[in-house]
Amino acid sequence: MTQQLTAYYESPIGFLRLTASEEGVSRIEFTDLTSAPHSNVPPCLRACFQQLDDYFKHKRTSFHLKLNPVGTKFQEAVWRELATIPYGKTTSYLALAKSLGNEKAIRAVGAANGRNPIPIVIPCHRVIGSDGSLIGFGGGIWRKEFLLKHENVFLL
Repeated sequence: MTQQLTAYYESPIGFLRLTASEEGVSRIEFTDLTSAPHSNVPPCLRACFQQLDDYFKHKRTSFHLKLNPVGTKFQEAVWRELATIPYGKTTSYLALAKSLGNEKAIRAVGAANGRNPIPIVIPCHRVIGSDGSLIGFGGGIWRKEFLLKHENVFLL
């Protein structure tokens, strides 16, 4: 495994801690920092910074990055399915479980969704409750609401 490098990205929803190596982006973490250490952006994170800039400026609706999320086979299957949810659209945990072929796995799908190590890029914020409610987001419901409104999703 190559060395993991970290940099902080200042977004409209706070500083994000990004981690990557030559193998790809492995983590995007929400922080509550009010300022972050300044450092040069390592080459393995430059495309991620640029694409996040474009996303937050409404110039990008999908990401094209080399990703390296690490999880169980089931988690990785859920994350691949999350990546298919189009910009500006939502799905439910139940629909996600059904798309994976096991509607009884709804809780496991929710748990895997919650462990998504690369939020925003792997759009776990686009998964909502079957009743349209904003539930379950590791970065806080306010960030989920911001991201969905940013994508022009109509919220109840």
